[in-house]
Amino acid sequence: MKNAYRLLCVLLFSVLVPEAGAQSCAETAVLVAPVLSDATRKAFEEKLAEARAQHDRAPNDPDALIWLGRRMAYLGQYREAIAVFTKGAAQFPADARFLRHRGHRLISIRCLDDAIRDLKQAARLTRNRPDEVEPDGLPNARNIPTSSLQSNIWYHLALAYYVKGDFKKALPAWKRCVNLSTNPDGLVSSTNWYYMTLRRLGRDKQAAKALATIGDDLDVIENQDYLMLLQLYQGKRSEAEIRAALDAGANALSNATLGYGFGNWLLVNGREAEARAVFSRILKGGQWGSFGFIAAEGE
Repeated sequence: MKNAYRLLCVLLFSVLVPEAGAQSCAETAVLVAPVLSDATRKAFEEKLAEARAQHDRAPNDPDALIWLGRRMAYLGQYREAIAVFTKGAAQFPADARFLRHRGHRLISIRCLDDAIRDLKQAARLTRNRPDEVEPDGLPNARNIPTSSLQSNIWYHLALAYYVKGDFKKALPAWKRCVNLSTNPDGLVSSTNWYYMTLRRLGRDKQAAKALATIGDDLDVIENQDYLMLLQLYQGKRSEAEIRAALDAGANALSNATLGYGFGNWLLVNGREAEARAVFSRILKGGQWGSFGFIAAEGE
């Protein structure tokens, strides 16, 4: 299955570093626009217009360039966003944010090797430097940012390795994410992936220790799906509850975050046929750009 996926990557996404004169992975990638409601699309388009205007007023402002790229990406303009981040990386080579965001969007279009290269360089640029809060492009219900520059660099690097099936390299990156977590939302998201990676490596005792750090009183703002998964692993939620959550509401086929975690849990517990059915179900949904969807593709 992994070999077939790697072949698919080469054929569809040109993941290998291109030869001189060849098109880049970003140029040849097959893209799928995000499914957005009319209201959300309108709001995103207004924000993008504001970002363009701000960049026009201050073309040498790195913050304005960052937000221009981010606003493009929210609308599925991935190549345009990558071009903006590429310009920023050349103009501000010491600013790790451009490689962090370009790495993220290279993952979005399945250019995993290119993403890893960017994110490793971003990690080098931030080595021995204080971390900084990263503002949300889509504020949560409390308008409290829950991630940081360095946690996002390591999160995306770990994810790229994970999707490639390189769990050994993903593991220390996920561990770094756990250590960088400063709030419950960051803790539950990074611990979920760290746990799943440990299980894929057969390190069940370490996985159990990781779960023991997750208490019952965490004030999670937005990563409820990750908390629910961790509670499943702990035996505090039943399989029936997870299946009911996946079947509920209008987005029954598209809850990729919860679905992928559940499918992985089935897989590591020896229920491969059921896991494959869950992964296939995710791929019938509309969350093409979500990390759960990308991970299900990798399976």
